[in-house]
Amino acid sequence: MTMSRKLVLLSAVALGGLVALSPGAQARHGHDAPATADTRARDMLSHMSLQDRLSMVFTIDGGGTMGNAPVPPGGLGSAAYLKSPAGLPPLQISDAGLGLRNPSHVRPHGQAVGLPSGLATASTWDPDMARQGGAMIGGEAWRQGFNVLLAGGADLTRDPRGGRNFEYAGEDPLLTGRVVGATIAGIQSQHVISTLKHFAMNDLETSRMTMSADIDNAAMRESDLLGFEIALEVGHPGSVMCSYNRVNDVYACENPYLLTKVLKQDWKYPGFVMSDWGATHSSARAALAGLDQESSGDDADARPYFREILARDVKEGRVPAARVGDMAQRIIRSMYDVGLVDHPPVMQPLDVVTDTLAAQRDEEEGAVLLKNDANLLPLSPTARVAVIGGHADVGVISGGGSSQVDPIGAPAIGVVKGPGKKDWPGDPVYFPSAPYRMMQAEAPGARLTYTSGADIARAAEAARRADVAVVFVTQFSYEGMDTANAMTLDGNQDALVAAVARANPRTVVVMETGNPVMMPWLGNVGAVMEAWYPGSGGGAAIARLLYGKVAPAGHLPMTFPASPAQLAHPDIAGVTATNVFEMQFHTDQELVYDEGSEVGYRWFDRTQAKPLFPFGYGLTYTSFAHEGLRVRHHGNDVIATFTVRNTGTRPGVDVPQVYVRLPGGGGRRLAGWQRVTLAPGESRELSVTLERRVLAHFDEKHDRWSQPAGEYRVWLGSSATDESQQATLHLGSRTMAP
Repeated sequence: MTMSRKLVLLSAVALGGLVALSPGAQARHGHDAPATADTRARDMLSHMSLQDRLSMVFTIDGGGTMGNAPVPPGGLGSAAYLKSPAGLPPLQISDAGLGLRNPSHVRPHGQAVGLPSGLATASTWDPDMARQGGAMIGGEAWRQGFNVLLAGGADLTRDPRGGRNFEYAGEDPLLTGRVVGATIAGIQSQHVISTLKHFAMNDLETSRMTMSADIDNAAMRESDLLGFEIALEVGHPGSVMCSYNRVNDVYACENPYLLTKVLKQDWKYPGFVMSDWGATHSSARAALAGLDQESSGDDADARPYFREILARDVKEGRVPAARVGDMAQRIIRSMYDVGLVDHPPVMQPLDVVTDTLAAQRDEEEGAVLLKNDANLLPLSPTARVAVIGGHADVGVISGGGSSQVDPIGAPAIGVVKGPGKKDWPGDPVYFPSAPYRMMQAEAPGARLTYTSGADIARAAEAARRADVAVVFVTQFSYEGMDTANAMTLDGNQDALVAAVARANPRTVVVMETGNPVMMPWLGNVGAVMEAWYPGSGGGAAIARLLYGKVAPAGHLPMTFPASPAQLAHPDIAGVTATNVFEMQFHTDQELVYDEGSEVGYRWFDRTQAKPLFPFGYGLTYTSFAHEGLRVRHHGNDVIATFTVRNTGTRPGVDVPQVYVRLPGGGGRRLAGWQRVTLAPGESRELSVTLERRVLAHFDEKHDRWSQPAGEYRVWLGSSATDESQQATLHLGSRTMAP
């Protein structure tokens, strides 16, 4: 069957079966009364002409993304704008997933509160915290007049060097789906549409505009697509954004398997699909494949596909007028579903104090303590501390690109200039929440000094004179470019840490990075804390963690490899490109994901490679014991029950994790977890219901999940490599619809 024939058939199915949702689908996907959103959308559509409907399916530049494009009449200055037909509010569309972006600083008062990176939120393993963070940035968007937020990044970390990994939620589909879904739900609780992006397999920035991610459909269902599926069920996003790359040689934004077969048929998604900026490559082909809205129109794409060409395609019979009606109805339905029409934004000042505290709590829960020899942390409030490096006297670094937030309390271009990127995305931006200043406030009786680290000998001498040295290291990651294959820190930072550790072995390293890095000095330092990109409240959070006002609670959402050679793909082809434009269009390569669904820790388990730090790992200032693992059936559910006991002297948070291995082998899979806070000596029995799709394979031939009969190995532990508690369970065969 030809591709064009497949497109027509899939589009016909979509038109025949998705405009009117079944009651079950409505119940799964609605917010207010789902039938009301559908009914109101259909009623609005019935009063719209074909031209009105066509006007809904493309957006224009909002005045801040494409060069010097002016802010359109009625726009606020943002990623995109859509002037809706009479009776509907305009769509004011803003980046991004970590806070409200002010592209090109187009809005004079566009500064906002920024969340920590997505990896920090994922490290909390706390969907409720993710929901609170989403509500915070959704509320700020609403107060600044925006009603669509380009958030909800759910691409898996298939490579720990990916330039946008910091925006996402790690390498596991279950953790990603629950955390990202909760973030989306929080945003939409503020009557702001959130996207779910980038659908799908947008796992690298190198050649992102042209690369084909080639993977077996079943393996994709069990890994990357499962993360999107769970996020969809948890968050009910109003929109899904398709990605730049090709998937199995077909561009994602004109891929009928992804947009119609999986998203709209199997998952019964009632919302709309928008393109990423510049990701549309056709009119009829994209519309028939399932794309509902072209983002930023001819300002971003090579031609004005939906803005001009689509009308001609409808007139000449290449696209049915009913398909345009479906496109418009999906957009309108999402507007009603999140309350965007009934609760329009009200411009008002931000609650900066409350919102910054929300970002601070996210970082406090998400920072991961990786090493703490001899209980070096928490610091004594009276110790002499040499604070070194990382611009810790002025702020904390953030990731670059479309997720960048203009920080409140600093110049719009940030507080630190260079060494940076002179083209996209500009110099690194530091949020003015200085760890050094916050440490002084947290421990007024301590004797603190700050040294920049530019002079390594001077930094070593400062460490030698102190009781403890705290070295801050940073690594700038950003949209459009992946980090180097070697995964090393920039500049002389490794040499700095090594010299400080030689001068004073009581050295603490605080890492502000968007990805794992190699740590050649790890054996010579006393403590290491991964702070990720800490956000607007980052300095205060780091200070409170270092001095024990709060205990670290984060657990890694991705594996830290001991060497790039351990990865399924040790080298990124084309990563040697010299600039962002070259990196994105460097090669028309096809990346074959022959590891299939064995992503991250699953790959390490399959190959028996020992990571530097495993997925799920994280220390705190107390200790825990797990006991009495039992696994049982309860109806159609599989439930793991166990006891957790705080065996230390401080209260703390534990995140016991349950992993399974299917009868046919393969890498172990995270099937569930529970987050629990316990006082010293306290114990609690917990029960975790395991995710049934994790206990199954996807049967591509019959288009369903299939649970194989046999013995399942079950582990309870504090990370993906902890085997202290094990059990087995026999399950019969079972099938489930996608």
